[in-house]
Amino acid sequence: MQLVIALGNPGEKYKQTRHNAGFLALDYILKDLKVISCTSKFDAKICEVHDPEKTFYIYPETYMNASGQAVKKIMDFYKLQPKDVLVLQDEIDLPLGTIKFTQGSGHAGHNGVRSIIDELGTNEFRRIRIGIESRERGGHIPTEAFVLQNFKEDELPKIPFDAIKARVLLELKPKI
Repeated sequence: MQLVIALGNPGEKYKQTRHNAGFLALDYILKDLKVISCTSKFDAKICEVHDPEKTFYIYPETYMNASGQAVKKIMDFYKLQPKDVLVLQDEIDLPLGTIKFTQGSGHAGHNGVRSIIDELGTNEFRRIRIGIESRERGGHIPTEAFVLQNFKEDELPKIPFDAIKARVLLELKPKI
């Protein structure tokens, strides 16, 4: 069993914000999969699809900074290990339109990732970091405000959703 966990903030107010790049990516991935059900439990929306490997797709319903609480509850219930987790997160340190796969790296100031690391007591989980940085050099918008702004109309098409989906599906393949 594996978990794909999208990081973001719940609610319409945050739906199109840069900080919700993980939620947006998971929305894109799930639109082409045969979703059996989505239920709310463990402080998260948990979606199940037709998948012989039993993967759950998770939207924490806590706010970003408390994402680890939902992740820990789910992992404890299903008796999962950090190696069974793949996190989709926004990344201010990457330019808009880029992604990077990491495992075992620090939180780099990302409070959602920090929360997961704190709750699990380890950083040994997989992450797909989705670049959201689009400020001009010398821009004066503080990061905390920038990540909570909606994407501009011309920015969303620059997010490589197909590449993110391909990497997620690659990561979920059984290792031989």
